[in-house]
Amino acid sequence: MNFLNKYTFLGLIIFILVSGTLGCRDKEDNMDEDLLDIIYNPIPYDLTLPSYFPKIENPADNPLTKDGVILGQHLFYDPILSADSTMSCSSCHFPEKSFTDGKAVSIGIDNIAGTKSSMSIINLAFTYSGFFWDGRSATLEEQALLPVEDPIELHNDWIDLEKKLQSHPTYPEKFRKAFGIKGKKEISKELVANAISQFERIIVTYNSKYDRVKRGEDIYDDLEFLGDAIFFDDDPDQPDGECNHCHNDPMMTSDDFFNNGFQTDDGNLQFPDNGRGLITNNKADNGKFKAPTLRNIMLTAPYMHDGSLATIDDVLEHYNSGGHPSVNKDPLIYNHNFTKRQLDGLKAFMNSLTDTSYMSNSYIINPYK
Repeated sequence: MNFLNKYTFLGLIIFILVSGTLGCRDKEDNMDEDLLDIIYNPIPYDLTLPSYFPKIENPADNPLTKDGVILGQHLFYDPILSADSTMSCSSCHFPEKSFTDGKAVSIGIDNIAGTKSSMSIINLAFTYSGFFWDGRSATLEEQALLPVEDPIELHNDWIDLEKKLQSHPTYPEKFRKAFGIKGKKEISKELVANAISQFERIIVTYNSKYDRVKRGEDIYDDLEFLGDAIFFDDDPDQPDGECNHCHNDPMMTSDDFFNNGFQTDDGNLQFPDNGRGLITNNKADNGKFKAPTLRNIMLTAPYMHDGSLATIDDVLEHYNSGGHPSVNKDPLIYNHNFTKRQLDGLKAFMNSLTDTSYMSNSYIINPYK
């Protein structure tokens, strides 16, 4: 090979190598714009609410859309969110149990038991004081991020999960329709959390017997009427139940944190679980937990933050007895001495708060069944 041909040949080889490298780079760069042929046309999700419900204040940067809710629905029920693809959000939040799991404490993918009972996720759209029993997350979007990497729960890695979703055969299209992303590489943990939050915001209950009575569409029987009177302290001939102060109308929760006398302190405001105090670092908050909604309460046994009370009768007996003493126990928790009929009335009233009509909403039920 002469001098000229040798360098011509070498130049050709270099050109091929550089062209191939640039081609790969171009292909990689185009991943950011490989979804543009899919139409992005967000349609608002119309969440109809009764007039006596508070207004939902959706985040300006994460408005409810039909495609956003659908994406969140699929992610919520998909075990792809866990490290070994064995558990999903729905593994600890069953729709038929008002999105709880019926266990004292939930167990994650490594068969490690948690320390808290799974909370119902109905009506979370009306929560503003923080999520989880201790209020550790300020928003639904923040809340949705935590279980994925929690070592006791789904025990996954967000970077790995993002890659799985980016290479998934159907999720990139769903993310494009929900959020208008241009390419698969834009799928992120923040968008996952936004979608799941949109799904959770539409899980609302307002068709219980309590609601129908409130709207004049139904009437209570004698026991339900008695329980209503005790619950709301509005009958001078019946003792005050003091229930509505922590579980007020219409959401059946004050969205606040209380020491309900469930735990005994050591005399220095230290409890087996300090609850809210661990988040605020305020000793006065030790032993306080979120007052959960009583809507669908009859579906969510066992009860309390640690799931140690098996039945609603156990719960009523706890409050009837006045609970355990401590400096910061709520003053409305005291010995009531209710009769059996009065306790039966309270239980009948709480049963009237049951509503599973959301189970007929195609945007809420498991899309994989």
